[in-house]
Amino acid sequence: MFTGLVETTGQITTVARTDAGASVTVAAPFASELSHGESVALNGVCLTVTRTAAEAFTVDVVPQTLSLTTLDKLRPGAAVNLERALRLGDRLGGHMVTGHVDGTARIVRMTRSGQKTELVIELKQESIKYVVPRGSITVDGASLTVASISGRTVTVALIPETLRTTVAGDYRTGMAVNMETDILARHIERLLEAREDSAGLQTANRKDALTIERLRELGLVE
Repeated sequence: MFTGLVETTGQITTVARTDAGASVTVAAPFASELSHGESVALNGVCLTVTRTAAEAFTVDVVPQTLSLTTLDKLRPGAAVNLERALRLGDRLGGHMVTGHVDGTARIVRMTRSGQKTELVIELKQESIKYVVPRGSITVDGASLTVASISGRTVTVALIPETLRTTVAGDYRTGMAVNMETDILARHIERLLEAREDSAGLQTANRKDALTIERLRELGLVE
């Protein structure tokens, strides 16, 4: 579990393709503090540390993750957002982020006016329903507040600190970014679906139950 407050940026040093997907090594300031098996969010994607060194760490990426995220396009030299997993007792400055991204979104435009920067991204149809105005959305691992929604496009504001300390400063129109909607919205939808299914089953059971009313309908009793 993460907060969406990007801790630092790292740089991809190697990307080795394997039968199991890819092995990615990242140079990072906190590499020496990591342990084998620890979770790290890389551009918002939760990955497991498989090897550590003084200045870099390695993660393995499975084919499904490569196909659903922008990690398939990573090349040596690329900058990535990094966040270590949340610890119990830590302040939750952003929002609850799982690191299990919904997929990618496309940057429609990024406009700057003085200290104000707005980022507009286009989500897929199946994801936009989970986004609400003034709610939270995670873009490449960064927790951002939704300013407005129009159709399938979402507008968020980027403060100068975010542009300075994350990969957002390199965003360009047409780029793909990893996107995760609020997990609470997805849980609520699933609970409502389960309740509707349960209500439908109960209705069907009542209709099929052998009651006096049902026997009268069948003409078996008066």
